[in-house]
Amino acid sequence: MKWFTQLKSKQFSPPQVLALGFGLVILFGMIGLKLPWSTVEPISWLDAAFTSTSAVTVTGLIVVDTGTAFTVFGQIILMILIQIGGLGLMTFAVMTIMLLRKKIGLKERILIQESLNQTSIGGVVRLIKTLFCFAIIIETIAALLLAIRWVPEHGWGFGILTSFFHSISAFNNAGFSLWSDSLSGYVGDPVINIIITVLFITGGIGFTVIYEIMTKKKARQYSLHTKVMLVGTLLVNIIAMLTIFLLEYQNPETLGVLSTQDQLWASYFQAVTPRTAGFNSIDISAMNDNSLLLTILLMFIGAGSASTGSGVKLTTFIIIFIAVFSYLRGKNEVQLFRSSIPLNIIHRSLAIIVISLIMIFSAIFLLSLTENTSIFLIAFEAFSAFGTVGLSIGLTEQLSDLGKPIIMALMFIGRVGPLTVAFALAKSVKPKISYPKGDIFTG
Repeated sequence: MKWFTQLKSKQFSPPQVLALGFGLVILFGMIGLKLPWSTVEPISWLDAAFTSTSAVTVTGLIVVDTGTAFTVFGQIILMILIQIGGLGLMTFAVMTIMLLRKKIGLKERILIQESLNQTSIGGVVRLIKTLFCFAIIIETIAALLLAIRWVPEHGWGFGILTSFFHSISAFNNAGFSLWSDSLSGYVGDPVINIIITVLFITGGIGFTVIYEIMTKKKARQYSLHTKVMLVGTLLVNIIAMLTIFLLEYQNPETLGVLSTQDQLWASYFQAVTPRTAGFNSIDISAMNDNSLLLTILLMFIGAGSASTGSGVKLTTFIIIFIAVFSYLRGKNEVQLFRSSIPLNIIHRSLAIIVISLIMIFSAIFLLSLTENTSIFLIAFEAFSAFGTVGLSIGLTEQLSDLGKPIIMALMFIGRVGPLTVAFALAKSVKPKISYPKGDIFTG
């Protein structure tokens, strides 16, 4: 916790502390992965930095194969980095402070509020404690269930390791796998499909939603945020599943060779995994272009606020969608579930989407200069990195030494948050000044 005290003493703003904290964890992770006993064969500092960034930002894009390039020690380091990145830096900082029996002051609570994207500091410590315990319990239970499936198949050593590795990776929406083809070997396995998807849907739906479900007995007591997340997640997943099934069921390289039951499992898995999970049970690169375009949209939307996932967040996308719909219908207010959305929330959502698109397309432009490949391949990689998804259609392992830092920057911004990065880089706010209103013709 020495770094935490030093950061506080410098009077950094909460966004700056969060950004610097993630940067330090990535740095330590890079050093750990570069150790000679972390890898089977030495890897470059750039590849170690890329892998550490991908793990801490819970992305899953890899330039070296996780299962063959890293030793058990290196894979354990990856699990630790994924856990820290997924649950959040402040979660572990707070738990450490509590273990040392020190008081959590106002500054720490403000940092927690910022890291979990909460509207107030009330109850944030209790939220951290509950969710940390919940995460450890659900990861352990899932790992034991996976072990029942994998230990008989792979033996005790590798069976236990891969069970805990995939459990942690799935709950934190990291997408790292110890198999080069991810989970393609279990495309029609109901046990693996259910356990893995339940893990990353739970982790990606948001800590606030999980906490409300755990503490409130009736659905009508849920906050507007929780209602929007639950209904939105269900609708998006169903629409995505049906669309992928219709687009891919005749594709001989994806669903076409599978039985009807396996086709449904694969469609379901590929519909929910782009929401920042990053696993795949079919060959992503063999999917039709229209399916990949849908996947790009899902990766951009991402998971829920205050979750282990990234993207612009489902609630952000829904608010902007409803705001546009309300404008077209001539309404002055944006309403959801008989509640009006404040104007500042709409402005924030719009800012997140605009800043995100600017950053993504800036990266696509730079990558088009550094990488000798199609723009569609580059765009897919960029959206995957920003959404911290980890799906790739073949570009990651071919990235140049100039392209890797660009993808690393996208993963970092995507995990920390575009607004957090913008606020961290911004100068002090000037006094508010009101100016006369003016009209501008649009459209």
